[in-house]
Amino acid sequence: MNNPQPVRVKQVMTDRYQLVDGLMMVDQTIRLMKESDAQVLIIDKRNENDEYGIVLLSDIARAVLSTNRAPQRVNVYEVMSKPVVAVDPEMDIKYCARLFNRLAFSYAPVIDNGKVIGLVGYAELALNGLVQ
Repeated sequence: MNNPQPVRVKQVMTDRYQLVDGLMMVDQTIRLMKESDAQVLIIDKRNENDEYGIVLLSDIARAVLSTNRAPQRVNVYEVMSKPVVAVDPEMDIKYCARLFNRLAFSYAPVIDNGKVIGLVGYAELALNGLVQ
């Protein structure tokens, strides 16, 4: 029986994210996302005892736009989810998809040795992982 090699998260992850400081204003981060074609903001750790955070555009729409707050007056840390659940670059994509399904996630940072090295979402799992 043919046993194909599993596809790993590191093989399908993307670099379409921006690592930003939590003190940045939402309007600044939106401009940065547009300029770099980033899908997600990863909020950097303040120190070695801190954890990463994550912000999706939908988070900004819910916390800023729908509540009529001025994006130039809202820090990104007010919108982020923290701590973030990350995935290992060596994880099989089928387990990553199961994790996303179980936790109702659409994106997760890929962290190796405590550092963000990429981003993975359903699009990467399906488009880059299902057909090699």
